[in-house]
Amino acid sequence: MFDRNTPFNDLPPLPPATALETTAVLRKAITASRALAELKGMAERMPDQAMLLDSLILQEARASSEIENILTTNDELFKAASDESLPASPEAKEVLRYRQALNHGFRQIGTRPLATGLFIEIAQLIKQADFSVRRTPGTRIANGRGQTIYTPPEGDGVIRDKLRELENFMHAEDGLDALVKMALMHYQFEAIHPFPDGNGRTGRILNILYLVDCGLLTQPVLYLSRHIIDHKAAYYEGLRRVTEEGAWIEWVLYMLDAVEQTSLRTRQQIIDILALMESVRERVQREAPGVYSKDLIEQVFRQPYCKIQFLERAGLGTRQTCAKYLRELERLGVLSGQKIGREVYFINEPLFGLLTR
Repeated sequence: MFDRNTPFNDLPPLPPATALETTAVLRKAITASRALAELKGMAERMPDQAMLLDSLILQEARASSEIENILTTNDELFKAASDESLPASPEAKEVLRYRQALNHGFRQIGTRPLATGLFIEIAQLIKQADFSVRRTPGTRIANGRGQTIYTPPEGDGVIRDKLRELENFMHAEDGLDALVKMALMHYQFEAIHPFPDGNGRTGRILNILYLVDCGLLTQPVLYLSRHIIDHKAAYYEGLRRVTEEGAWIEWVLYMLDAVEQTSLRTRQQIIDILALMESVRERVQREAPGVYSKDLIEQVFRQPYCKIQFLERAGLGTRQTCAKYLRELERLGVLSGQKIGREVYFINEPLFGLLTR
């Protein structure tokens, strides 16, 4: 019998004995897969994939960190992301480390398997600490009143065995729908709770990487953290009920709905960004043909905060020429100039609004 106060060393391996592919799950998997495929197609329409990632990854990083009560404002975060020389709060720096960890994991796809070694690297990057799986006993998960609600497995050997079993499940050709498998592996990783810190964020990164690894996405643009924040009580209740009651069907349906709703929302966000880009492109080409170029428009849409050096690094001209471009966009009302310290930043306020609405 499950005991919240005893290390869950008997955590069963995946897949669970429960019949998972019920009519409700299969129907939801179809609609979630369709929404994800539409998101994938829309993301591939972006003229510069890096532009999409630079902007949207920060929002996932911020939301995923917010789940762990690491709070920063959008304005502070985009400033910190645009220029590492600017003063930034510890919270903003930790959010940026999430982005670094996600990008690191994404670069590994196709060159090495999703496995314990990569899990450890991602957690280390998030926390900027040199650690491996937990060895010290006494870890417990408590609620806001300090009451223990879960005690994860304990012991280096036990945890590594659980992670090895998880790897085998992730890479097994067992006929299970990939989105269903993602839901199962997310629970299992959180239940193993392998690291001293950073488990939640590492687990959410693994969701994205798994879908890329399966070919369901070409870019890591499915960001479930905002959905989890909006339905936080149901998320933690779902995890608890799987542990205590074996309520797998409800958990899988929750995660499939998260995929579907997030895919639809992100797809619409990309549509709106593309429409905004096109309207700005047409306007600049019409009203300031002397400074217009496709590269210039794409550069000021990479992230909301831009400065002269960004255009220089992109090869758009000398400092004097790049300053002229940005001042002309400011004159048109496309960008808004703001002095921060010694630097002048040019802010794409409509893009900022689309990313943070």
